[in-house]
Amino acid sequence: MALDYRKCAQEIVDHIGGRENVAQAAHCATRLRLVIKDNSKVDKNYLDNVEGVKGMFESNGQLQLIIGTGTVNKVYDEFLDITGMTAATKDDVKAAAAEKQPLWKKLLKPIGDVFVPILPAIVASGLMMGLVEALGKALPGFAGSDWYGFLDMVANAAFVFLPGIVAISAARVFGGNIFLGAVIGLLMIHPSLVNAWSVASYEGAIPTWNIFLFPVKQVGYQGHVIPVMIAVFLMCQIEKWLHKHVPEMLDLFVTPLTTVLLTSYITFTIIGPVFAQLETWVLAGAKLLVRNPIGACAMGALYPWTVVMGLHHMYNVIEAGMLAESGLNTWMPIASAANFAQFGACLAVGLKATNNKTKAIAIPSSMSAALGITEPAIFGVNMRFFKPFIAGMIGGAIGAIFGAITGIGASAYGVTGIPGYLTINNPLLYTILLAISGGVAFFLTNILWKEEEAGANAAPKAEEKVLGAPSATALTTEAGVVNAPVNGKIIPAKEIPDPVFTEETMGPSVGIQPTEGIVYAPFDGEVMMIFPTNHAIGVKADNGMEVLIHVGVDTVAMDGDGFSAFVKQGDKVKAGQKLLSFDRDKIAKANHPDTVIVALTNGAEYKDVKRAA
Repeated sequence: MALDYRKCAQEIVDHIGGRENVAQAAHCATRLRLVIKDNSKVDKNYLDNVEGVKGMFESNGQLQLIIGTGTVNKVYDEFLDITGMTAATKDDVKAAAAEKQPLWKKLLKPIGDVFVPILPAIVASGLMMGLVEALGKALPGFAGSDWYGFLDMVANAAFVFLPGIVAISAARVFGGNIFLGAVIGLLMIHPSLVNAWSVASYEGAIPTWNIFLFPVKQVGYQGHVIPVMIAVFLMCQIEKWLHKHVPEMLDLFVTPLTTVLLTSYITFTIIGPVFAQLETWVLAGAKLLVRNPIGACAMGALYPWTVVMGLHHMYNVIEAGMLAESGLNTWMPIASAANFAQFGACLAVGLKATNNKTKAIAIPSSMSAALGITEPAIFGVNMRFFKPFIAGMIGGAIGAIFGAITGIGASAYGVTGIPGYLTINNPLLYTILLAISGGVAFFLTNILWKEEEAGANAAPKAEEKVLGAPSATALTTEAGVVNAPVNGKIIPAKEIPDPVFTEETMGPSVGIQPTEGIVYAPFDGEVMMIFPTNHAIGVKADNGMEVLIHVGVDTVAMDGDGFSAFVKQGDKVKAGQKLLSFDRDKIAKANHPDTVIVALTNGAEYKDVKRAA
């Protein structure tokens, strides 16, 4: 039966809080993209079961409803008609969503904005470099031919002039003239400078310029990308300021000249030397991390969390630096292991599920993850049921260890999963890495996940009298007080039935034996994080105190059953505001203590921390 587009759109509107709760609405090829003003008004359980909605996830401040190609545009038209909204572009939605993001996300976002658009150039060059090198090894005579020299030049052009490409992209992102940005990027690899890759073999002293107060080494910035981004950011700020203050009749001449001269001087005297050294340290640390099995294991496990938080594009800086420096991206196998493990977990859900809707979402999402696009699998399936997500983390960690031990790498970045074969330097070892990652996640998901747990994330409201925010004080520092977040009896840390908190590993702590299933904000501040199962929350006070509130002992094993949140990460909260609810009866039936732990996680910053017990 054909989908009733009007009914689908009406149900969506009715369960997202109505027109007044929508800031922007757009659609892409498959998804309806909404920027919601107040997420607490969204009935996610209902939306997930609306006919026509194949899945739902939140990413980068957007609520995205998966509807499907050829259908989403018709539902979107009905949505606009019902709400009276005008059509918006994906860029409009992204801009509105960005305004809702925490500051740290806003600061990291430009990294992805700079590096994602240049992916085609990097991928094309990486593919050609891999092919040319393979031909050279397979046909020794070809390695010395004119064709080899020509193709090698074409292949490495993007990496030789990478600072120029990065500069153009950065100027576009930061709102400057892209051609002035290109000048700054090319200046940093000008042929008059000593090539940075040749410094070690340079005969004699490196020439310098004595410009005003600074001696400037005449060395280029080949192999560096961070100094280029910083320099172009500065250039854009100078250019914008000059456009506002220089008379229009002089602007065409004064602004470009002044912008280039000022930016060049500051770049070669301060930005270049400082940030080039910082980038060198970052790359050295990243290489050490991915070559060390322990570090690789940690990154393989944590990588999906950075996808959840929308931070995974920050790795592009490291990968680009690796390629520019040595031509080998050893970070790619770590990302590939993590992504392919999420594919394995999602595929296991799709094959094991009997619910047709779950199966219809999971199997296509797993195929997407196999190709390196993991958001549908993570948000639509694995995070939703959570145990598959954990299985994926374990699979990614084990696969990453294999990648570190074998030392395989890629000739490009931005390509993982099956497409990664086009850039990897050892296809056989890469196949083993993917098999380990996906296989472990698939196996563990089949063992750990049971379909009846699918509805566990919806927590019923506690059937008990609401007592209101407690007035007791849990912890006191010279900066201020941490109010008790729940009503009940405060007990010393040594009586908490969990050795981690008994030893105050997380910081100065107290426990509370609750008499009510509501967690309240212990002070004015901001929500730093909420665990996906809603059993723990981190809050930072306006005065700097950071507190972890953990409901119960080992309650993570309940997979969110009996827990719900009234707030989300990044929300500003007031003392006494409701943060979480928990069902004490369900915790008891699951044989877990319901003691609420309050830990001052940055307690080492305070000289005098007093506990209420």
